[in-house]
Amino acid sequence: MTSLIRHVDFDCADPYALAGFWAAALDYRLGDDDHPGDPEVLLSSTGDGTGPVLLFLRVPEPKQVKNRLHVDLQPTDRTRDEEVVRLLGLGATQIADHRRPDGSGWVVLADPEGNEFCVERSAAERSG
Repeated sequence: MTSLIRHVDFDCADPYALAGFWAAALDYRLGDDDHPGDPEVLLSSTGDGTGPVLLFLRVPEPKQVKNRLHVDLQPTDRTRDEEVVRLLGLGATQIADHRRPDGSGWVVLADPEGNEFCVERSAAERSG
């Protein structure tokens, strides 16, 4: 292997607030040295910067266009529809609904700063 993905970065106006949304969405932890007002905040499944890591960076410009890269979430302990409701309650907004009558499909949401992401069916819904 020649390279690893070290971080997935999110440009944003308020790194601490946006990291808080994603921490709640993913059950991740902020680093012990991350505080409100910091120009960058690290978020990981372990809290120590190991595992899949998200890095939130303060930038001066607002989001302009649709994301060219986004994450797809798959709930582990609830249905897709239950997860969409939970994420909306955390502050996400619904952008598009691609659910089909047969139960397949996904929902496109945006985090509080407008970064799009998708919510797919859970593994149980896919196999059931």
